[in-house]
Amino acid sequence: MNNNAPNPYLRTKIMTASPEELRLLLFDGCLKFCRQGEHELKQDKPNFEAIYENFMRAQKIVLELSTSLNHDANPELCEKLSALYTYVYRLLVDANLERDVTKVGEAIQLLEYERETWQLMMQKTAAAQGDTAGTITDAGAQQTAISSLSKSA
Repeated sequence: MNNNAPNPYLRTKIMTASPEELRLLLFDGCLKFCRQGEHELKQDKPNFEAIYENFMRAQKIVLELSTSLNHDANPELCEKLSALYTYVYRLLVDANLERDVTKVGEAIQLLEYERETWQLMMQKTAAAQGDTAGTITDAGAQQTAISSLSKSA
């Protein structure tokens, strides 16, 4: 079986996800690739190609998280999140170049916190408004999610 072939179930999940759910899927994918890269870094004989690939995929997702911010809705919050994503991106670049487990660990901590915060916001919003999730229209985010989450490393 081809590990790079898109999973039809996952593709459907992404294509029918609300914008909020898609962002959560992006966090999940980014954390997955960070953890895989971190795991490989800790090996006695690390696979540097796998490390590079995982960190590059995580970086791509962080860029998507940053570019998908709606600065019109809340400029101050988006500015802070953009700075955070820039910092996480830099941690991943440095972890990859320097083979630094500490830096990827810090990136994972920050991403886990952001994911948890996003999930709590989704739960509170759903409880306050009822579950009125629509389908997403951001094709770029959909494609990033499909390509990054459907591949196993």
